Amino acid sequence: MYRSTKSFFYLPCAHRQWRDDGDCQLVHGYDRSIHFTFESDGLDDKCWVMDFGGLKHIKAWLEDKFDHTLLINEDDPEMAFFEEMDRKGLCRLRVLPNIGMEGSAKYIFDYVDPWVQEQTDGRVRVFSVECRENEKNSAIYYRD
Repeated sequence: MYRSTKSFFYLPCAHRQWRDDGDCQLVHGYDRSIHFTFESDGLDDKCWVMDFGGLKHIKAWLEDKFDHTLLINEDDPEMAFFEEMDRKGLCRLRVLPNIGMEGSAKYIFDYVDPWVQEQTDGRVRVFSVECRENEKNSAIYYRD
């Protein structure tokens, strides 16, 4: 089994954890980074697990979701307020099932893994996605 990693940095976004009793319930931001581990039983004709040059679509998708955006949980009780901010051009709202690092890692995994498998005819899989909100905190979602 071979594995390789690819990281995407500088994804500044804001979010809030509305269920938190502390400061995390407030809108605050981080410069997120996303780290992928790809796996394959064999190498391609270039002797690589994954051709990173072929990930431009994933980079654009990550930037659309996480670059200068406001991430809100789909069940946030203030959703109408955030939608109004988006309508007024005050933010670029992105609604996710769970905007925390754990939920973001799974959300990204669930999008990127099928795309990678399709692009590589099933030769490459995403083994894990790590989402970092800063140098101290991260969460990782692994393949079962």
